[in-house]
Amino acid sequence: MAVVKLTHARQHRVLLGHPWVYRSEVQDVHGHYRPGDVVEVVDHRGRFVGRGYINPASQIMVRLLTRHQQEPIDREFFRRRIRAALDYRRRVVRDTDACRLIYAEADFLPALIVDKFGDYLCVQTLALGIDVHKATLVELLDEMLSPAGIYERNDVSVRELEGLPLKTGFLKGSFDPLVEIKENGLTFLVDLAGGQKTGYFLDQRENRLALRGLAEGARVLDCFCHTGTFSVYAAFFGATSVLGIDISAEALETARRNAARNGLEKICTFREGNAFDELRAMDRAGERFDLIILDPPAFTKSKETVEGAVRGYKEINLRAMKLLPPGGFLVTCSCSYHMQEELFLEVLMDAARDTGRQLRLVELRRQAKDHPVLPASPETHYLKCAVLQVW
Repeated sequence: MAVVKLTHARQHRVLLGHPWVYRSEVQDVHGHYRPGDVVEVVDHRGRFVGRGYINPASQIMVRLLTRHQQEPIDREFFRRRIRAALDYRRRVVRDTDACRLIYAEADFLPALIVDKFGDYLCVQTLALGIDVHKATLVELLDEMLSPAGIYERNDVSVRELEGLPLKTGFLKGSFDPLVEIKENGLTFLVDLAGGQKTGYFLDQRENRLALRGLAEGARVLDCFCHTGTFSVYAAFFGATSVLGIDISAEALETARRNAARNGLEKICTFREGNAFDELRAMDRAGERFDLIILDPPAFTKSKETVEGAVRGYKEINLRAMKLLPPGGFLVTCSCSYHMQEELFLEVLMDAARDTGRQLRLVELRRQAKDHPVLPASPETHYLKCAVLQVW
């Protein structure tokens, strides 16, 4: 097994519990290896740090799988990791047949995503070292869970940074990729083949419950509504009317079907449009809503574009605040890791100041429990959901 030796001149995050070793942190590599192989990592004095897979073509050169020197990386290793992930979900996931079964580094299986949607699984292997083991992982998932089918959603651009091709398709069975899930007493359609991420935003499941009470008797606006889950929840929790806006006609068609499946089509209406433009137009028209939901896509995926993201988040929140009467509620989200929680709150306060409004923080939420956060790996915490009252 090749040995990766860390440099001496810096404090490495991997020594503090982070699972990544960057190329710039490596002093040298002793021994022969192929990209994707498991290697041993030692500090500058040769002391064992961990064992993980290597890809010299990636900025993240090594992703650790274990910190136990006597633990081999074999089929039984992956079985134990999967079993631990399943046991954790059984303890923390409630009232749904859909959840994230394996959340990559947070489940100590770097770059592996496995989502469960009813009787089906959706799999992503986002780095070379885990993709090497894809066949074994699929076999184990099939053996341990007996799903009706497994679909691969490896069409994520991060794979290209690993030198991997983009691909999708069936890994077990041949089935209609439009499947139904149950969540908190509601049903939703999920497109495993064409939906965002692996077909559905599982990470917002618990945050959608925050609408209970806030939506009752309210006129609701749901921007960036995608397939209408927040909209349907708002109607289910007693909204008098819900308007969902999204730029994707295809997503809106699914949103209408989701509202109808739950008997809420008379309360929910959906409109195609750019949320920025729609918010400005509604402000000019004097529209008002009691509750506004903002759940946009990530405005930044790198440190270099944070400044532009700040402008974007401020703009949509400022526009939303203008549409709320005193005492109205704003549920606003950011799924950008680089938009740190403290910065996100600063952006919201800046937007409030520019509109002459005061904010009251009802609660600050994060991603659902099936997306656990590793404190030593801040990248595992990406979703922020602020519930605010606007005065």
